[in-house]
Amino acid sequence: MSADDPTPPGARIDWSLAASVGRRVARPGPLTTTYTLDAARAELAASAAAAEAPVRAVTGLADGLPVPAAKVLERGEWIGAAAQSMSAMLGGGDPTVKPGIAGRISGVQAGGLLAFMSGAILGQYDPFTTDPDTGSDGVLMLVTPNIIAVERSLKVVPSDFRLWVCLHEVTHRVQFSANPWLRGYMLDNIAQLSEDTGESSAELVNRISSALRSGKPREKGVMGAMQLLQTPEQYDAFSRLMMLGTLLEGHADHVMDAVGPEQVPTVQTIRAAFDARRTRPQNPVQRIIRSLIGMDAKLAQYIRGKAFTDEVVATVGMTRFNAIWSGPDTMPRPEEIDEPRRWIDRVL
Repeated sequence: MSADDPTPPGARIDWSLAASVGRRVARPGPLTTTYTLDAARAELAASAAAAEAPVRAVTGLADGLPVPAAKVLERGEWIGAAAQSMSAMLGGGDPTVKPGIAGRISGVQAGGLLAFMSGAILGQYDPFTTDPDTGSDGVLMLVTPNIIAVERSLKVVPSDFRLWVCLHEVTHRVQFSANPWLRGYMLDNIAQLSEDTGESSAELVNRISSALRSGKPREKGVMGAMQLLQTPEQYDAFSRLMMLGTLLEGHADHVMDAVGPEQVPTVQTIRAAFDARRTRPQNPVQRIIRSLIGMDAKLAQYIRGKAFTDEVVATVGMTRFNAIWSGPDTMPRPEEIDEPRRWIDRVL
């Protein structure tokens, strides 16, 4: 693809085919009766609404804004919604233009990835999709069969677990509802990250070789790999997205634990069981897949982001912590996530 090609990255993927393939190959959910499934759906919808008030009270965000209903979905429905969101997020182009063979091949690959993820996602706030019922940006989705499967696996009280999950996802909705600039900030950085630089394979190899020979210090793990593979501008965008994701996930986990004791009677049991599940050993194939799609990096985001939020809130309180949502300049920097005092000194 040349640097002069105006086709946005998302248009190179046949997202309609991705959704179709994903729905066909996704594994079915756990065996349940129709009564159990309907009851779980109704309780999840009610829990999402019930979670809004305590989350707003703890965070001090989104006071007075409307509370849209959550979308309670099956795995196939989530796949369709995720494909639509990815197309919008990556600039899917003119829907009347049929993708070429490369786009269809990418669509099949994306469909397989969506099928795998459809069995792992409990809930998700999607800021890039317009809610068809309200016309507003952002949709909160809860995947019923996955929540049922995990609550059975953990042997926890279903009603408590469902509310606990909703507390996390509703926090994301509150974050974006109270701070509309976050959506544009994410889109701008995604556009920068996915921009075709026109760099040839030879130029890429030369740049990586020069970086390796320079001996300059690099980040560890995924961040270090991206630092080598991406241009400086792309790496800066990637770093900003990683820091934003770390903040959003860590803040949501902090709120779950802050709200939980009053709202979820068995929260300590759930937290212990869920954390053990997150860190349990995986078979080699699962480890490879998790690494490739970034699930392990996401787990690190939860841990680092929660530690950052816990320390800042404990030091200055939630009201002053909320200065973090002022704009891009108050987002935590990579060197501040593990040393929250540096963020406090710089921003507050």
